[in-house]
Amino acid sequence: MGVLFSVLVLAVVITAPILHYGTTNYANIFGPAIGSVFAFAISLGYLQLLRDAVEREHLVASLTRTQSEMSELQDELALAQRHSGMIAERTRISRDIHDTIAQALSSIRLLAHAGANKTADPDASETLTQVESLAGDSLSDVRRIVAALAPAELEDAALAIALQRILDRLRDETGLDGTLHVDETLPLLPTEVEVALLRTTQSALANVRLHAQATKVVMSLIDASDSVRLDIVDNGRGFDVSAWEKERELSSSSFGLRFMRARLRELGGGLDIESTVNEGTAISMNLPFHPDSAQPYSEVPH
Repeated sequence: MGVLFSVLVLAVVITAPILHYGTTNYANIFGPAIGSVFAFAISLGYLQLLRDAVEREHLVASLTRTQSEMSELQDELALAQRHSGMIAERTRISRDIHDTIAQALSSIRLLAHAGANKTADPDASETLTQVESLAGDSLSDVRRIVAALAPAELEDAALAIALQRILDRLRDETGLDGTLHVDETLPLLPTEVEVALLRTTQSALANVRLHAQATKVVMSLIDASDSVRLDIVDNGRGFDVSAWEKERELSSSSFGLRFMRARLRELGGGLDIESTVNEGTAISMNLPFHPDSAQPYSEVPH
């Protein structure tokens, strides 16, 4: 439109002398032409400056938004680390109490019961019966303390139960159908492994909820001998993983996945992602642990 207007003005300026005087000269032609080109160039430059200003404003807004998101993620990571430490300490204390005081009181109760049945002395038998009763009452108190110290999210000492709660809550809030499969041979994992898997799963399901547009998600908790693997597969819209890998250093939307991967790498694990556009996404997280230190669920303190 601007070009047409400029051409129209140039034509008027050139033809006006001809119409008025019946003739013209080179100055009347080249002067306005050069001026029109110069004015048009200035207008293009001005428009480019306006576009650059708009782009700068968008860039500043994007950087501000990214900085805010990074700050929130850092705060969340710090909070998760503190929470992880609290869970680990509470679990350690509860297990120490169970393995020392609870076991000692149980032994005292058994010995007092056996002694009361063997002695013929009525006074000794009564004393041993009182000792047995006191040991039993104290053992009940200790067990209540151990139960109170159990972490809220992992209070059943089973990561599988905590994951099922997350899926149930996701279904209640969004209607998304969630299924959990757990290997029967999976032992009780170290606290830091359970917490890392739990937090990473929460982040992964948050991505499913916000971006995937999925109707179904399947989680599998797998015993891989000296490591544990947790797979999350959804039937959502998926994305181009190769493009994400290339752009993740600049894209603010990739920070969630990057922090998930960083959390697992801190414990020697990893995060693998497979996805195809319109064919869903599969995320596989893995963490190593020492089988000798893992405790079967059947031996968890009660």
